[in-house]
Amino acid sequence: MNRPADPFQPVSKEALAFVGTNPIPAKPYYDPDYFQLEVEAVFKKTWMQIGHICELPQPGSFIVRELDFAGVSILITRGKDDEIRAFHNVCTHRGTRLEQATEGRKSMFSCPYHMWTFASDGELKSAPDFERFYVTDKSQCNLPKIAVGVCAGLIFVNLDKSPEQSLADFIGPLAERLEQLPVARATSFSEYTYEVDANWKLTYDNFQENYHLRFIHPRSGEAAGGEENPFGYPTQYGFHDPHRTQTIWSNPAPKVKPFQMFGFTKGAIMSMKDGLDMTIKDYFGIFPSLFILGNASTPFSQSIMPIAHNRSRSVIRLYWVGEDDSATRRFAQEFALATALDIHSEDRAVIEAGHKGLASGALQHIHFQSQEVLCRHLFKEVDKRVQAYKASHAGEKQ
Repeated sequence: MNRPADPFQPVSKEALAFVGTNPIPAKPYYDPDYFQLEVEAVFKKTWMQIGHICELPQPGSFIVRELDFAGVSILITRGKDDEIRAFHNVCTHRGTRLEQATEGRKSMFSCPYHMWTFASDGELKSAPDFERFYVTDKSQCNLPKIAVGVCAGLIFVNLDKSPEQSLADFIGPLAERLEQLPVARATSFSEYTYEVDANWKLTYDNFQENYHLRFIHPRSGEAAGGEENPFGYPTQYGFHDPHRTQTIWSNPAPKVKPFQMFGFTKGAIMSMKDGLDMTIKDYFGIFPSLFILGNASTPFSQSIMPIAHNRSRSVIRLYWVGEDDSATRRFAQEFALATALDIHSEDRAVIEAGHKGLASGALQHIHFQSQEVLCRHLFKEVDKRVQAYKASHAGEKQ
């Protein structure tokens, strides 16, 4: 963790030089061949967050998630034994999509094609005329498992059949800090999803730096700056293997309208009533494409999912602790969601413009400054895995 001498000044570029200072190649941000390498080297081998434990409140609860980049549909269940499991959402007879709904509660899952039926633990329970098949061991037809784990209430999956790391080892020491966040205790959430015509790294990078704040968010971001730190730059950065953190500066005298102040205040009051830690101001960037804001009044997560080399999907969630039991609480939640929507609506066009510019081939390199150090760190962690994958598959026929 790097700390500036003055907590109200941005971290110096000298203190961050160890991450690198050279220009970053531009082609990996738009090249379809590099994207396919990312899919194989990163997204098919890394733990990815795709849900929250509050979506599976009781035995029989299930959710379905689609991973477009891999053409994979995942069925996540809570079994009778209360265990969370994940499976490929395909019938083991002829590959038909098993569950069509995106969520619900069932004790059994039946294929609509030939009515093969599976329990929530993936076991094949029945199949019409099974004696006519040439299968001697029925367990060979159980649903194919996917590695799954939970950290701070967040559900992660790994498409690798034999992950190199457990989820606990992957998250490492950050797990303890994540467990202190509101997301770990969340009982519900608000969500919105939107797609961006841009590479996933460009979309993600937009939310890793405050360099653009005063230019793109002069209205919605007006509370971020202040006399001591006019551009709202983070006051700390941390690097934790593939992950990264930063501490968001909190303006002690934000310039906001009375209505905005009312909304922020009500959110803070509700958070304190729920016993949440109001001192946490950290941003957690969990490799490869999840970030979480630890602010108790706006407990926010965003997952950037790749769709293609030039398209990505943002899944934004604000997690809530406790019941929606009053008009005040509902107002605070709706205000927080509306504020997030305002900010993201300002970002989308400029992210897409950035992709178009890079995809034109006009630039050979990208120049990151010290306030964009998290962007540099992400690229280096991705490229390290891409180059290792290429080396291990050198000589194979493409």
